[in-house]
Amino acid sequence: MPQGKPAKQRTHWHSLWLIVARCLLLALILLIWQLVSGRWVDPLFLSSPLEVAGQLLSWTADGTLWFHTVITLQETVLGLVFGCVSGILVGFLLGLSPQLSSVLDPFITAIYSIPKVALAPLFILWFGIDVQMKVILAAVTVFFLVFFITLAGVREVDQDLVDAVRLMGGNQREIIWKVIVPSTLSAVLTGVHMAIPYALIGAVVGELIVSNRGIGFLIQDSASAFHTSGVFAALLVLTVIASLLNALVHLVERKTSRWKADLRLGRKGLP
Repeated sequence: MPQGKPAKQRTHWHSLWLIVARCLLLALILLIWQLVSGRWVDPLFLSSPLEVAGQLLSWTADGTLWFHTVITLQETVLGLVFGCVSGILVGFLLGLSPQLSSVLDPFITAIYSIPKVALAPLFILWFGIDVQMKVILAAVTVFFLVFFITLAGVREVDQDLVDAVRLMGGNQREIIWKVIVPSTLSAVLTGVHMAIPYALIGAVVGELIVSNRGIGFLIQDSASAFHTSGVFAALLVLTVIASLLNALVHLVERKTSRWKADLRLGRKGLP
């Protein structure tokens, strides 16, 4: 126990140092930005932090920020959930069925090769211009990323672990739940991490193409009025949304870290 305290203290001070260093770096960037804007760079092209903060306060006061943020957050979360769930399920299905994967591979590759933005007009015809279109566009954008990462994770499962479970009399269900799922979990969570900005991209691109609400609409509306501080303020809101979603995924990853630790220990015991 006494040996553990110095290690905990070092970890605590290291975390505190990281927070302070990041805050100082952020303050330095904002200070340089404030000094550059209006002196060396035209504010029309590069707004200032004070103007961006003022725009955020103005949108907060009249309810604009909350209204549009909730819509974009709803589209992003729904698109992320639908895209990740479908990508994980299809990835596991094709990973466990090489024959089916061989049949569907060219079709999946062909659809994946289509730029997702090019699908937006078709989605508008099918689903209209409401929230559904942005959710579908975000889900399709996320699906292929999570699908390919999950498929690769299933195919790269340690065959020694699978053979060991079979030798101990384990059936296919036990192999899936005790070997393949824990082994693939790390890849799946990595895919979800990477999918968050893609879900935002899908939702915002849909709002930029056709919408009268959402953060994408605020960006488009501010840009059309040459309101640079509004564009920066909307981008800052998108950054906060992505950070919060990433923090949520990190929390899930911490809860499941015991599985990965047990798996690593099990692999060390193999010859």
